[in-house]
Amino acid sequence: MIIIPAIDIIDGKCVRLTQGDYSQKKEYSKHPLEIAKRFEDAGLKRLHLVDLDGAKEKKVKNWKVLETIASKTSLVIDFGGGIAAEKDLGIVFDSGAAFATVGSIAVKNESEFIKWLLMFGADRFLLGADVKDKMIVIHGWTEKTKNPVFDFIEKYFGKGVQQIFCTDVSKDGKLEGPSVELYTEIIEKFPGLYFIASGGVASIRDLHALKEIGCKAVIIGKALYENRISLTDLKEFL
Repeated sequence: MIIIPAIDIIDGKCVRLTQGDYSQKKEYSKHPLEIAKRFEDAGLKRLHLVDLDGAKEKKVKNWKVLETIASKTSLVIDFGGGIAAEKDLGIVFDSGAAFATVGSIAVKNESEFIKWLLMFGADRFLLGADVKDKMIVIHGWTEKTKNPVFDFIEKYFGKGVQQIFCTDVSKDGKLEGPSVELYTEIIEKFPGLYFIASGGVASIRDLHALKEIGCKAVIIGKALYENRISLTDLKEFL
């Protein structure tokens, strides 16, 4: 199981939100590159980079942070937040992202997203399924849809999307443990999917539980920043 550390960006700084709430923001570093290098030095290979300003304004904002980290580390970066138009994808890929992370567009404008899959290749996308009560939520978790997560995954898995990460909004940033039951259900329904767990991870025990059910990777954020899990702890997963 691959460990993917997360860096969330507001105003060029490394922050974390609780349950996607911008009013519950905690700043961890003014220098995201230093955090990324720390991850790289620990032996981690990937990075989940989220432009929270972009997510709010529906256009990519913090691409300079992406460009800096991509040019000064060897991390394989997926970048999301504010990718709403074809030109945003151009910025993201030109700035050094290996994958574009999308979610809202795949719900709100299916035909446009399918066009992107054909244009750039489905293997260049990491699809985010943000969930509350097994229903997809979008736009930084501010809007709940009537789209069941299983239907959503089935549709785009069938279109060639290989990597999907699922975040249970009710768990994210609360360090209460991940949604193991939901993830087990998804993995059982889609055995060929490269499934990435996200949200709620609070301990090494949680990582073992996710590995046991068959997660291919897990995104970790707050647990690292709050020292619930140390970079040394992660060595057994490298």
